[in-house]
Amino acid sequence: MASGGSGVTSPERAGDGSFLVEGRNPVREALRAGQPVRKVQVSRTARVVGTLAEIVREARSRGVPVQFADPHHLDAVSATGAHQGVVAWLGVRPLVELDELVERARKVRDPIVVVLDGVEDPRNLGAVLRTAEAVGAVGAVIPTRRAAGLSPAVAKASAGAVMHLPVAGVVNLARAVEVLRQAGFRVVAADPSAARAYDEADLDPPVALVVGGEGRGVRRLVRERCDEVVRIPMKGKVQSLNASVAAGILLYEVARRLRARERESLR
Repeated sequence: MASGGSGVTSPERAGDGSFLVEGRNPVREALRAGQPVRKVQVSRTARVVGTLAEIVREARSRGVPVQFADPHHLDAVSATGAHQGVVAWLGVRPLVELDELVERARKVRDPIVVVLDGVEDPRNLGAVLRTAEAVGAVGAVIPTRRAAGLSPAVAKASAGAVMHLPVAGVVNLARAVEVLRQAGFRVVAADPSAARAYDEADLDPPVALVVGGEGRGVRRLVRERCDEVVRIPMKGKVQSLNASVAAGILLYEVARRLRARERESLR
């Protein structure tokens, strides 16, 4: 899916507890994902073709009001200035409870969850969510404090994937790791000082992959509650990777093993 568009404002920005989704990809994905879209506003000067025409058709087929608004109005409500001629208002905050995420996982074969510990860069968070959705992860867990939350930049970096991937917000990430373990997940954290490489570790689902934020990595209290800590081997002089790259390596290692297992079962 090509990246484009903007994202989601905070409830304060919307003014009534709702979310404003900006840009063609995020608005389209919000509709496709069945998010509770209250209305769609399209610039009356925009050419309603391609993705924009698809958005209008999808909204109307779902009974969502479509309004053609003055482009200055869209500029005024936009949090990013990059609305691409379309915005949509969502009725609820797009976060789920951890218990709901666990319940979803119980209904999925080989569930994968990604846990982000203190990722502050919204572009990194968005990129992780995009990759997690691409590999078929059941959801993600993020802290609600001292970390990036769902925002226009996150939605833009995720190319709308955040509309499809359930994201649980938690106050206590260490406690969330314990909940995941109690639910049957093997929790594996990435840390450059770990003795064991990720490709030598048990990453069979149900698995929760924990990746730390820029600079400090996975915090000690969180690491101590994980089943295992692994490293991603590096030969260069810079012995660190940003969160989105580290998460992508781990997520696709799990996906690779699942595909290999499926091929083996067909022999």
